[in-house]
Amino acid sequence: MNGKGVFICVEGLDGSGKTTQAKILTERLSKIRVAVYTAEPSQGKTGIYIRECCLYEDKRLPIESEALLFAADRIEHLENEIKPALAEGKVVICDRYIYSSYAYQGSAGLNLGWIERINSFAFKPDYAVFIDVPPERVLERLKRKKSVMETLVIQRKVRETYLKYVEKGKLILLDGDESKDAVADALYSNVTSFLKNGK
Repeated sequence: MNGKGVFICVEGLDGSGKTTQAKILTERLSKIRVAVYTAEPSQGKTGIYIRECCLYEDKRLPIESEALLFAADRIEHLENEIKPALAEGKVVICDRYIYSSYAYQGSAGLNLGWIERINSFAFKPDYAVFIDVPPERVLERLKRKKSVMETLVIQRKVRETYLKYVEKGKLILLDGDESKDAVADALYSNVTSFLKNGK
């Protein structure tokens, strides 16, 4: 399904360092493979709408609407960025993917089966990692204005959902409560080992 490329997604709570780590991983992998960084919400029209009109309002959208918007953005993201890059044989590092929908909308009470159905078009990544940092720690790190999802209660529930996918073997657990360099080294080691043995 992914053609010649390799699709890697990096998941984590807001403030877990996942964006920093995904970018470092992309830079390091670029020395041995053609690697590109991308993220969700994407740079497409729906992704821009989510960031500008939804995440920093006074309250969250109805969870069903939120889930549908993220699914719509994912369709655009896959068709316009991810699939073309994979077809060219690139390693795509995606900062958030379907597991974010499961974690954020699922932990808000939305049926996981329904979330999976509206994301049935989204193929499974070749390698997916969850960078785990305690919710209390991530909120301390967030110096910017917090989004509607960045409260301690929500982040604790989100982490619990992520860990269920770790238990199912869908996500690889990586301790993110270490120095930036230590986490980067561990992530790079894990991914390069996967690329060597699996791709």
